[in-house]
Amino acid sequence: MNLVAPNIIPAIPEITLLGLACLILVVDLFVEQHNRIVTYLLSQASLLIVFILTLSTFTGGETQFTFNNTFIRDAMSDVLKMGVYVAVFIVFLYAKDYLRQREMFKGEFYVLGLFGVLGMMILISAHNMLTVYLGLELLSLSMYAMVAMQRDSETASEAAMKYFVLGAIASGMLLYGMSMIYGVTGSLDLGEISHKAAAVANQPLMVFGMVFMIVGVAFKLGAVPFHMWVPDVYHGAPTSVTLYIASAPKIAAFAMLMRLLVDGLLVLQPHWQDILIILAIASMGIGNIVAIAQGNLKRMLAYSGISHVGFLMLGVLTGQQTGFAASMFYALSYALMSLGGFGMIVLLSRKGFEADNLADYKGLNDRSPWAAFMMLIFMFSMAGVPPFLGFWAKLSVLKEVVATGNLLWLAIVAVIFSIIGAYYYLRIIKLMYFDKPEDTQAISADIDLKVALSANSLLVLGMGLLPGGLMALCITAMTHH
Repeated sequence: MNLVAPNIIPAIPEITLLGLACLILVVDLFVEQHNRIVTYLLSQASLLIVFILTLSTFTGGETQFTFNNTFIRDAMSDVLKMGVYVAVFIVFLYAKDYLRQREMFKGEFYVLGLFGVLGMMILISAHNMLTVYLGLELLSLSMYAMVAMQRDSETASEAAMKYFVLGAIASGMLLYGMSMIYGVTGSLDLGEISHKAAAVANQPLMVFGMVFMIVGVAFKLGAVPFHMWVPDVYHGAPTSVTLYIASAPKIAAFAMLMRLLVDGLLVLQPHWQDILIILAIASMGIGNIVAIAQGNLKRMLAYSGISHVGFLMLGVLTGQQTGFAASMFYALSYALMSLGGFGMIVLLSRKGFEADNLADYKGLNDRSPWAAFMMLIFMFSMAGVPPFLGFWAKLSVLKEVVATGNLLWLAIVAVIFSIIGAYYYLRIIKLMYFDKPEDTQAISADIDLKVALSANSLLVLGMGLLPGGLMALCITAMTHH
């Protein structure tokens, strides 16, 4: 039997990151406690290297397969991976100051973060159900450990346990669904499943398998009714970890939705469209309504994230290339806005004080007009106020829903929930500009954090004024999908 070596060129960024993460793990053993900045710099350099590698070998319209068709590299995977690198680069930068103040500035945070990125990359490029599962588990296990990093905090330990148990159940559901689909089609390859699905589309086992897989994906996205872990984990985890969980994994979860439902089960679109409609309405409704009752900013942003997932699903459920592109645009935009929102909590926090209650933002304009203006940009963008980036993200998915012709009612429901959601974002702006400050201490963050957050907020504003470039990139990625 002739063994042919697989073509590793499409997977070079993944292989490189794996090597670099292992190297950093070893280097960190020999670095003195007070000199942990070396680990941080090496981690950031690793992300830059894989970004350059992905960009320099950007496939454009070409689709490449390797490892017996279990791994795919196409324009969608390249764009999403670059989104992940940028998001995690920003997370590491924002977290540095926060971790150091709380004596958590350890190599583990950065190494686990890099292994999580590797999991996301594998998930984004998965073309086989086993590869999907491998990527998902690598990402999930990294995140469970990150949530529990603050060992002396009971809330963090409780959040990690809850996340781990619920995550294990969701993984089981996903595997169960995959086994059913394997039983009907006799294949784990998403391309083969797509070809065979037409002949067996109406078999009950096929539809059951699809439902179980959607449960697994909905849990990772944090969609209602699989959202129970989101507010508890966001609130219980250290803010530096919440930053990580709330941004890049959402991009990977969107890729997982695309790979399983679009690459594998597009033939079953009439079946999964109905399920996604229910999940989207429930997520937008419960996310926006429950967020109003929250007094904690991290919990409020958690529920707001649940509602954003509902919007993200709107583009996918249309079953059209342009709809997929709109959802991709939404996933990337949300990651950028979410980084800013949680980044502001890091900016205003200091040793012994977490700025995660709404009351901590009272009179922020008196203390720091620039910080208040940055928060205003992020809140307006999340609320979908023009001309910010979030407005174009919402508009693009709503336009695609209306374009299907028979889902106009769904677009109207989404707009109503969006208007309800605007209330709790505007409440923060009211606290910052019209209330008297309770906390009068100066903001003592590092200059690099201030510069990065300023760049983040101006990017949300700038891309809102000129959204064409990112939208065109998403459309290009989906056209060749």
